Order: sequence, then C-alpha cells, then structure tokens
Amino acid sequence: MSSVWSRIVVMAGLCLCAAALPGQNAVINPKINSPYSRFGLGNLSDQYFAGPGGMAGMSAAFHDPYHLNILNPASLTQLQSTAFEVGLYSQYSGLKAEDASEGVWSGNLQYMALGFPLINPINETLDRRRSPVRLGMAFALQPYSVVGYNIEASAEQPGLGRTTNYLKGTGGTYNLSWSNAISYKGLSAGATFGYLFGQLTNSRRVEFDSLDDAFVTEFLDDISLSGFFWRFGMQYTHDFKKRNASGEREATGRRFIIGAHGSSTNSFNTKSSRFAERYSYTYGTQDTILDGSIVEQEGALPSTLSIGLAYERRNKFRAGAEFEIQNWSQYVNEAKPEDGLADSWRGMVAVEFIPDYVSYNNYFERVRYRIGAFYGLDPRSFEGEQLRKYGITAGLGFPLILPRQRISFVNLALEAGQFGLADTLRENYVKMTLGFTLNDNTWFFKRKFN
Repeated sequence: MSSVWSRIVVMAGLCLCAAALPGQNAVINPKINSPYSRFGLGNLSDQYFAGPGGMAGMSAAFHDPYHLNILNPASLTQLQSTAFEVGLYSQYSGLKAEDASEGVWSGNLQYMALGFPLINPINETLDRRRSPVRLGMAFALQPYSVVGYNIEASAEQPGLGRTTNYLKGTGGTYNLSWSNAISYKGLSAGATFGYLFGQLTNSRRVEFDSLDDAFVTEFLDDISLSGFFWRFGMQYTHDFKKRNASGEREATGRRFIIGAHGSSTNSFNTKSSRFAERYSYTYGTQDTILDGSIVEQEGALPSTLSIGLAYERRNKFRAGAEFEIQNWSQYVNEAKPEDGLADSWRGMVAVEFIPDYVSYNNYFERVRYRIGAFYGLDPRSFEGEQLRKYGITAGLGFPLILPRQRISFVNLALEAGQFGLADTLRENYVKMTLGFTLNDNTWFFKRKFN
C-alpha cells in the first residue's frame, strides 16, 4: 500500500508543478489569434479527452474501463485499472472576413490526468467475490479558457481624420480538479472539486494617423482570477440479461446507459489593475494618465447541465446522443464589465465500433473506430447575433499490450468545423488531438504471503 501512496504523491507533485507554470509563460498556454477571445473569459477549451473527442466530446453517458471521463465524475466507478492520460493538440484555423483572410496554427499540451479504482478488480477475482459497491478517484489539470488576439482596426473620425486602434490580448485560465465517485450496482454518483485560476491581459493603443504631432494613447488592463468550483454527476447502467442453460440470469454484454452532470453557479475572486499612458514619437515625451492600484472584486461562472444516453454492446459497439446547456447569462465579472453573454447549448451524436477486439492476426480489427457530429450556440454575440459552432469528429483508438498483459491506448481525434458567423467573421478549423492512455492494474492490489 505504501508504494501506491508514493505514486499518488509523485503524481500530485507533477500536477502542482504544472499548475505553477501558467504564471511563467506556461507551456500549456497555447498561442492563438481569435478576435472573439476578447469577450468573456476567452475561447473555452474542450474539457474532454482524446478518446471521447473522437465521439464529439460525449461525456454524460460515457464510461469506459480504461479511459477517464473527468466531465462526469460518476463514470470513474467503471475503471478497471489505473489510467494516466496526457493529451496534445494542434489546430489550424482559417479566419475569413469580408475582405481579408488569415491562417493561424496553434497547439500545445491539452490535459494531464490520473484516475484509479479504489477497489482492485484483481482482488475480487482472487477472493471469488464481487462487491456491489465501486469507488473511483481522479486528479486532472487542464486549460479552461484561452485569450489570444492581435487586431488592427482603422476608421475615419470627424475632425480627427484617420485613427487606428491596435487591440491585443493574451492569457488564459486553468483548472486543477479532484474527483470522487461511488456506485451501488447500476447507479453511480460522483463529485468534482477544483480550483480555477489564471490571468488575462488586454491592451488598446490608439494612434491618430492624420495628425503629425498627436500623442499615442495606450490602455492596459491586467486581471488575475481565482476561485473554487464543483460539479456533480450521475449515471445509471442497465445490463440486459438472459437465462443460461442452468436457469441463471447472466449479462449479455448489451447495456443501456443514461447520465447527467452539471453545476450551479461558481463564484471567483479577481485582482485587477489598470494602466494608461500617452507618449509622442515626435517629442519623445511620456505621460502617465492612470496608474491604478490593485482592485479586488468578484465574479461568477454559469450553471451548467448535460444529459445523455447511450447503447453499448461491450467490446463491440457504442452509440449515444447528448445535449448540454450553459447559462452564461448568469456570468458576472466585476473586473471586466461588458455586454451580457447569452445562454449557450450544444447537441451531439456519436458512434464507436470495434470489429474484433480479440483478433490475433489482424491488428486493425482491434482498433476502436469513432465518429461524431455536433452543433451549438456560443455564449458570445456579434452585432446582436449569437455565434454558432458546428462540425464533425473522427477518432481512432490504438490498443497497446504492455508488459504483464496491461492494455494501454494511443488515441487520435480529428475535428473539423466552423465557428463564428458566416456573413461577418468566421473561422474554419481542423483540430487534431493525440492522447496517450497508460493503464496499470496493480494499484491497490492486495498481496498475500504464505
């Protein structure tokens, strides 16, 4: 047992070290150029991993014995072995407006997580008894949102001539979470507790192009935020059974899953400072207009709810549908007051297929093939019209047999879609996520000596 807890300490240390990185131009902070990230907390990062990512991000009714589903903590009771997951992503975005277009590459570390069952299935096999109670736990670190834009906008001002605004934003937010779950027979429940933190920097520089001796004015807003959050989830799994030759009812491998997860509003604290100055390229002078001290304020994240259902033939086929809503009209950020955000929603359908998971002469028959599609509305609006996001996904799960017959996976997920508004500024993108799932079934293994 001591070796197990030493592993937990090591992994927790790695997560804490990674959590400290964002304050120092972290590796997990991707560089993007998305004008829409000016609003709210920026572009929201996908919270699902590469496995579900190939299935449009299904989470409410998704559980797997080898893969983690952090979004619905109730799924952790289905783990059959310890799973350590790391994911990387790369994305190409083609930004297109009425008279301009630009291609942007981005990518970085997307998530890092560790989950494990607290009751080792090997112990139950050796003891020849199975407890109706299952327990699971997980830790995760991942980005929550990212801000990145660099915009140049020119316009004619009456009496001033042509002026140019240079808008720039960087930063993002992250969450470090701890999840626990318990199940009794087919009913599972779980809760996630976490810490949200990050820093957002927005600047605006105004230049009067038609006035030779005009001063340049620059404004800088720096906001750091932090707060605790929680999420709750439930799943119910109904196994279809039939009577065998002995008259006993046994599972057929087919089952129906219904699940839900969500949260109420979660509050956070902010510390903000505002700085403004004027300077002249001609005279080399500089004047500070505003050098504000740090102001402490508050904010609130929206409540959320996701509901889904799935049908599964174990080790063969899985299909599901899901609907989620996020009440961003409840979002508050006193440090960055802005026009209200709108409630957002997203619907998705997905399928996973394994031709023959025990095939010994054709590796590709053991591969997991995934496909999905989604459509939804973003909480942000432009000129009174709410932004839309839709696309299709595809994924492959490559099984790897490691020493002692442990099964691990390399998961590849592809997503192609469109974000924004077709008549104004839209983003056509292709995203690839590469995930590594390393499984170990020796955690909490009860060893016996004669």
